[in-house]
Amino acid sequence: MKTISYKEIETTKNPHGVEAKKIHDNENVQVVHMILKPGESLKKHTTPVDVFFYVLEGEGIVEIGDEKQKVYQDMLIDSPKNIPHCLYNEGSENFRVLVVKTPKPTGNQKNRQLNI
Repeated sequence: MKTISYKEIETTKNPHGVEAKKIHDNENVQVVHMILKPGESLKKHTTPVDVFFYVLEGEGIVEIGDEKQKVYQDMLIDSPKNIPHCLYNEGSENFRVLVVKTPKPTGNQKNRQLNI
């Protein structure tokens, strides 16, 4: 059995400037643990693969295409590939989210996206 605590993983450098840690990465899927502190947000971007966000803690705003919605703990948000999306923390507490990319972006795809 392999166990992983996100607290023991180094933050992945990313163009968004937020705390993002790859907690699982294989040929099929990539899972990133992300914390948006109060006032932080991602840069609006697209991914070449489907993504879903699972809110672990707090609340925030998710924008996908032309839609924006406030989301809360234990909500899952589907984000289809090639649709611009963004996450915002406009609250006073941390917004902690799992980001799951499936299938895992390939080398060529990674070069065309803003990675987290």
